[in-house]
Amino acid sequence: MTTEWDRQTAVTDLGGGAFGAELADGWRVGGGINGGYLLATIGRALGEVTKKQDPLSVSAYYVGASHPGAAQIRTRVVRDGGSVATMGAELWQDDEQRITVLASYGDLGRLSDDVRTTAPPMGLPPREECISNEHAPAHIRAIAPLMDRFEMLFDPACIGWAMGEPSGQGELRAWFRLADERDPDPISLLMVCDALPPVTFDLGLFGWAPTIELTVHVRARPAPGWLQVRHATRNLAGGMFEEDCEVWDEAGRLVAQSRQLARTPRPA
Repeated sequence: MTTEWDRQTAVTDLGGGAFGAELADGWRVGGGINGGYLLATIGRALGEVTKKQDPLSVSAYYVGASHPGAAQIRTRVVRDGGSVATMGAELWQDDEQRITVLASYGDLGRLSDDVRTTAPPMGLPPREECISNEHAPAHIRAIAPLMDRFEMLFDPACIGWAMGEPSGQGELRAWFRLADERDPDPISLLMVCDALPPVTFDLGLFGWAPTIELTVHVRARPAPGWLQVRHATRNLAGGMFEEDCEVWDEAGRLVAQSRQLARTPRPA
């Protein structure tokens, strides 16, 4: 039996490098569909046009918001040779381009499974001491029904924003696992890097934060089990903020990193 994640990111080969997708309503957030879910769906289509199955680096520009329903992903191969394939893709809805992507794919198992890092471990408290997203305030769940697609267990040290007391540090940390206890893989990491609430919540700025650009680097195939995810920002300027993400796997390895530029949520 396929999991919810596999069904909702499935693509259908239409021929000529084009793929059909049905964007699931449950991935809505704010005024559109979650950018990480969209990127993973595009990533699945790109994996169909090369024998190199693992995303290494994926950069996406979000031209416009997507909505639940039918979409088409149009792919092109820039170069597929040696150990890396470079490809492009566009997501279209209602005869309008919504996302444009440039990506490099390879085989993480063949390239190397050696992961070394000087980054300090995240050091999340045990899961039983963390705060589940099941307890998210009603106004947050109303703008982000995607929270039902996975489990998040937040570090109590950075959950003050949910009680009206944001720390102002600009950092969120949580344990993460997909619905159905589906184990992570390189494609799902494209979504995980955009799964937590906008880090601006910890600055007291609530609401939808539309992504302008998102780049994800997948560094290794994640081990089965829970992930640890950190979002952080250091600068808010010009109506935009950057959001840096780290994803660590059950084996204690830094398996994905990302940076995105997003619009600052507008005050109600």
